[in-house]
Amino acid sequence: MAHDTAPKATRHIEMPKNNPRARPGQLMPAEGADGLFTQSWFPVCMSSEVGPGELRAEKFLDGKVVVYRGEDGIVRVMSAYCPHLGADLSIGCVVENRLQCAFHKWEFDTDGDCAKTGIGDRPPHTAQLFKFPSQERYGLVWAFNGNEPLWDLPDFEYDDDEIVFRTFRLPALFNCDPWVFAANTPDMQHLKAVHNIQFNVEDPHDAVDWEDWGFRYKIIAAHQQGIPIEWTLGIRGTSIFWQEGPYDDFWIGGLVGFGLPEPGKHEVFAAVGLVKGDGSPEAEALYKQRCEITDMLLARTVGEDTDILNTIHYRQGTLTDGDRTLSRYLKFLREYPRAHPSAPFIR
Repeated sequence: MAHDTAPKATRHIEMPKNNPRARPGQLMPAEGADGLFTQSWFPVCMSSEVGPGELRAEKFLDGKVVVYRGEDGIVRVMSAYCPHLGADLSIGCVVENRLQCAFHKWEFDTDGDCAKTGIGDRPPHTAQLFKFPSQERYGLVWAFNGNEPLWDLPDFEYDDDEIVFRTFRLPALFNCDPWVFAANTPDMQHLKAVHNIQFNVEDPHDAVDWEDWGFRYKIIAAHQQGIPIEWTLGIRGTSIFWQEGPYDDFWIGGLVGFGLPEPGKHEVFAAVGLVKGDGSPEAEALYKQRCEITDMLLARTVGEDTDILNTIHYRQGTLTDGDRTLSRYLKFLREYPRAHPSAPFIR
């Protein structure tokens, strides 16, 4: 009887060098934790999505709002449910500058108060909608989570009427809170490692201009393909990124608002601006060429971040010297004011 005399393969078992400690890190407060949300300006839709006399429903925070434009051209954001019996006002209509409920034809004025009932009963003084502080700028409709805004949207170095803005609403939601995307800006390691931005100077941690509701700093660097940039980057609150400055030989202004349609999700709205030309055919051709470049930059940057944002379990873990600005922003986030005055109205 033949016997197999070949040596048996050595079985290798990979063993840990040591027993690691439990995953280090400080959990960050999530949007909606304890029923509260950060008090920030959030985009809810694009201006072009709500025309004169139109209304639309949008998810916001942990409920629903209605966005409408009256005859006066002003866009307003209100809680979506009628205080009579809870009908959804987004299936109603706009009457002059008022919202009319489809169920019993109650109408609500620009302050959210019931102005009239369908059958002529006296409007109850307690029949009120929650009116969000709102504004329309950069081609977007914004709502502030709170009774009064704590701060305003950032300005660019050029006046609004000197810039042509194009506005985008990305089709897919991201699987993390808005502040997670915002935290990429103070994360200078992220700018280098993910977006391949090569700083021409030392990391500008000491040059960051901290304000009550955010920060800004300037980078002098080479973007991908070695394109020179001198950009000012900034974050306002927990939901707005903006940047401006030269990309190669022309100025770009970009503002990204992170919408909050539900806890643990965010939606990206972007306004990209270029300085107006003189109206000549040459200027129009150059504008179109630069639009193609800005479209590429937006798509590439968001694409580089998408898988990271959709899978991250964000917490402040083991940081290094390169995380000085990020560490301060995370402290800013932990101390950021939170509220939810619309809670009884939007759910």
